[in-house]
Amino acid sequence: MVQFYQTHFDASFAALSDVTRRGVLEQLGRADASITDLADKFHMTLTGMKKHVQVLERAGLVTTEKVGRVRTCRLGLSRLEEEAQWIERYRQLWDERFDALDQVIEELNRKEKIDGRDK
Repeated sequence: MVQFYQTHFDASFAALSDVTRRGVLEQLGRADASITDLADKFHMTLTGMKKHVQVLERAGLVTTEKVGRVRTCRLGLSRLEEEAQWIERYRQLWDERFDALDQVIEELNRKEKIDGRDK
């Protein structure tokens, strides 16, 4: 189970780590597009765009369908829910740590004001 999540997360985060691939996802969120259209939009070669799309496909973020000579891309079935939950756990952890740090700073400031009055 852990291995599945690691592999799945690795593919998802690897796909999302590139600005072009994030841009492709944003573009496909608006409308389906051919690899040719995407390559033109991002000023890339067809080969370069195809490689980006393959990474997104492996992560389940994009699906493609070939009709004749045109390969159309659309958003995949992966909704990144598990990845978002994983990130949320760490966001909450950091929020708790920063809240604790804020309390320490407030306490130090309070003590500093009290000590300053005593002098």
